Amino acid sequence: MSNYLETNPNKDGYFGRFGGSFIPPMLEKPFKDITQAYEKLKNDPKFIEELKYVRKHYQGRPTPISFAKNLTEHCGGAKIYLKREDLNHTGAHKLNHCMAEVILAKYLGKTKVIAETGAGQHGVALATAAAYFGLECEIHMGEVDIEKEHPNVVRMKILGAKIIPATHGLKTLKEAVDSAFESYIPQADTAIYCIGSVVGPHPFPMMVIDFQSVIGFEVKEQFLEHEDKNPDNIIACIGGGSNAMGIFSAFIDEKDVNLYGVEPMGIGKKLGEHSASLTYGEEGIMHGFNSIMLKDENGEPAPVYSIGSGIDYPSVGPEQAHLKDIGRTQVGLCNDEEAVDAFYKLSQLEGIIPALESAHAVGFAMKLAKTLPKDKTILINLSGRGDKDIDFVVEKHPIPNAKF
Repeated sequence: MSNYLETNPNKDGYFGRFGGSFIPPMLEKPFKDITQAYEKLKNDPKFIEELKYVRKHYQGRPTPISFAKNLTEHCGGAKIYLKREDLNHTGAHKLNHCMAEVILAKYLGKTKVIAETGAGQHGVALATAAAYFGLECEIHMGEVDIEKEHPNVVRMKILGAKIIPATHGLKTLKEAVDSAFESYIPQADTAIYCIGSVVGPHPFPMMVIDFQSVIGFEVKEQFLEHEDKNPDNIIACIGGGSNAMGIFSAFIDEKDVNLYGVEPMGIGKKLGEHSASLTYGEEGIMHGFNSIMLKDENGEPAPVYSIGSGIDYPSVGPEQAHLKDIGRTQVGLCNDEEAVDAFYKLSQLEGIIPALESAHAVGFAMKLAKTLPKDKTILINLSGRGDKDIDFVVEKHPIPNAKF
């Protein structure tokens, strides 16, 4: 496990047996160009300085760590802390990689960025980055999520993005990815596909992990101010897993830190009732990479469900699969009911309205905290704020009458 970050992924984009690049021949050159450009750019002092400037003076980094005093007292166990990615500009961690991907697009001479989005946070972040750097932006989003995440759809349109509805299948995140790839293939000469998580063909899992690792390396310094040691436990929700890899990356070699990726258990254990890929899936190739995925009886990607639109995906990032495979991470589960409960508890006890995706991490952390002594610590990556979810949650789950 020593020097993990120096040896993963390998030159072909594999984390152990997971990852790689499984793409049609017409995309081989564009992806090779992206790989070569990134390998050059990531060590370029000008690129590094531009990204540092943007993060500090535009995004508002570093984001703080907050002690959740009231939530800790409510749970009655371990101390709960929050890494406040909800305070990053646009309200989530997604801008960490979107700004960098658009800089890469400009370096390659592209005039347009294309992407998928589920909850809309990646779409908003990419539309923001495109506006900042002066590129066109095309966002593909499932029809179900367009209705569910209406506030983010409006934000994307205001920012100048063109929204393309995905109208096939379940009309959610997987279908948005399908639609975005189909649109990208004939536009590869002038556009770049900015993948929204640590998924997809190489080099995207590697690049997005690198860009999101700023979260974990900030935590390395910041948590010492609170506890003078590493967190005992770090918790993040998993769909593709970008926010989780962002905070896990700095601690993979730290054996004293437990890493939990929390999957959405939805409303049940049957296929189509959850999106718990690592828990119930098997090895398979989808969207150009090999990982763990949920399959139907024909071996195709299974239907999935979660109340959190950003995490209802039938696979998971290859590094998440690898870290579980080697025993470095543990998988937590949180269902819809627990996520909504956590959504309201964090809101009414701490004055922080979390994204439904992040509420899954909070829900699992609340369960874990109750099993641990009071001298132990839990750090949650609060990956996004819940502005986008408030209308949907209030309509489906009425506001509790009083604080808990």
